[in-house]
Amino acid sequence: MTKPAAHRIEVTRDIPTCRALRREVFIVEQGVSEADEVDDQDDAAIHLLAYHGDAPVGTARLLLKGETGKIGRVCVQVPARGSGLGAALIRAALDVLRQQPGVTLAALGAQSHATGFYEKLGFRVAGEAFIDAGIEHRSMILDL
Repeated sequence: MTKPAAHRIEVTRDIPTCRALRREVFIVEQGVSEADEVDDQDDAAIHLLAYHGDAPVGTARLLLKGETGKIGRVCVQVPARGSGLGAALIRAALDVLRQQPGVTLAALGAQSHATGFYEKLGFRVAGEAFIDAGIEHRSMILDL
């Protein structure tokens, strides 16, 4: 799967599919506990679903709080990694956030090993490292 052109990314209300992708990547692959992955914010969030052909292969969740749009729960299945889909998913999330009235800042908690990926997309580290779900993270921000 190396052709990003075959990918499409859509805003969706298909929360069960988003949760299934998150379960596969975070709980099964990365060992995050279900208690840490599942929360009560899905219904209030904007969800993005990325497809390769007709198959859902990635997702992201956007939470709005005042002027800040928080990008979270970003995941891509193993076969789609390295195809450009992750970057396309973040760019799509930023596009959606730019359409939200009053939102001027994008924020996310990046797993520390992924900060370079987000820096290439324009984010900057903001603050010290912290542990979330047993994994080291860094807060990152981008002015919209």
